[in-house]
Amino acid sequence: MTKHIGILTAGGDSPGLNAAIRGVGKAARDYYDMQIIGFRDGFRGLVDNRTLSLDGGVLSDILTRGGTILGTGRDKPHRMTVGGKVMDMTDAIVETYRARHLDVLVCLGGGGTQKNALRLKEKGLNVITMPKTIDNDVSGTDVTFGYDTALGIATDAIDRLHSTAHSHHRIIVAEIMGHRSGWLALGAGIAGGADVILIPEIPYHVKKVADAIRARVRSGKNFSIVAVSEGAIPAKVADKYHEADAMKRDPKNKQEKKEAKQVLAKLEREHIGNTLALSDKLEELTGLESRITILGHLQRGGTPSAADRILSTRLGTACADLIAQEKYGVMVAAKGDEAVAVPLEQVAGVKKLVPVDHPWVESARRVGTSFGD
Repeated sequence: MTKHIGILTAGGDSPGLNAAIRGVGKAARDYYDMQIIGFRDGFRGLVDNRTLSLDGGVLSDILTRGGTILGTGRDKPHRMTVGGKVMDMTDAIVETYRARHLDVLVCLGGGGTQKNALRLKEKGLNVITMPKTIDNDVSGTDVTFGYDTALGIATDAIDRLHSTAHSHHRIIVAEIMGHRSGWLALGAGIAGGADVILIPEIPYHVKKVADAIRARVRSGKNFSIVAVSEGAIPAKVADKYHEADAMKRDPKNKQEKKEAKQVLAKLEREHIGNTLALSDKLEELTGLESRITILGHLQRGGTPSAADRILSTRLGTACADLIAQEKYGVMVAAKGDEAVAVPLEQVAGVKKLVPVDHPWVESARRVGTSFGD
């Protein structure tokens, strides 16, 4: 019998989403003779039963387009705001799934999407996910689609900042996205020749960063580029953050988890403006003018790179293969040149962080890059 597929994109937008939708859709429809519909705006569209037909020529011109034709959202099925109230809408999602006679729901997203998909699996739905995020922090896969494009954009920005930093004898602090993982800042910092790279996994000391910059000045180099991940934290607050994070992940009771969340929220609020504070302190300690460039959502937009188009297409077609095999409850992961099925239980709630001894880190240190530690 013909299989019926529902597909949605959740979380932040990312280059390669449309290519992934196209990969799943074309392989499922044209190769396996399946039917596929898209749900608009993430899990919210699944609750409201708002769909987009993926028949005809809809998939024909989206390979090179950024964003997602389905729209996206950060709603969680079990904690969704409806009419001003936070409600568990999981049953509504199950109802839509049944009403649409779906055989499987394909969810494209990052870490939060993997957890939400697992919850739906536990409710009895057939689910397959695909790993999307510019942060590259989804566990179980070598790389997520969206990362390569964002890496290229951030690297290009650092390349361009070199000329103004050199001309004005300045420190340029470039803030790069990545949330609590440093893959994007690390990769762009190495590729762009940043003199200092600050990532969440390696807490930094401002004075050591300043020492590295002053050492460059003494060697005749009168400018420095600092690539800082938005989640990079000073060493003086790192212990508080890690302690609260560990308590949140493995609390003794609900009260302890609540208190841990409150501490983390407080630290997050205090972290706002951290890059500006870092820049001001470096100017004070080095005597060099310091300027900030915050790349922000620029890194998530635009045409996906060739690598992301290829990755999205091969994971998308592999997803259709898994549906044909009726292999559900998994994430389609990139492993070398292969696409493999990883159980959602191994992925959900596990963040892929940069190991402090990762070869990229070691290579950066060998060429004189400071991590402020």
